[in-house]
Amino acid sequence: MASNNNQINVPEAKEAMNRFKMECANEVGVNLKQGYNGDLTSRQAGSVGGQMVKRMIESYENSMK
Repeated sequence: MASNNNQINVPEAKEAMNRFKMECANEVGVNLKQGYNGDLTSRQAGSVGGQMVKRMIESYENSMK
């Protein structure tokens, strides 16, 4: 049985990650709700995740300068 390692143990980090997710969703035009968002299409969910990764990479690259 696989374990879920996606747990965020620090409450402040969890809230920050939720804000980040909402910002990224807004940037790509996906309307996220608080709580359950299982009604999103795969395309919508993927675009939010992709935007999050894009911004994390940009942040890392900027910190390397």
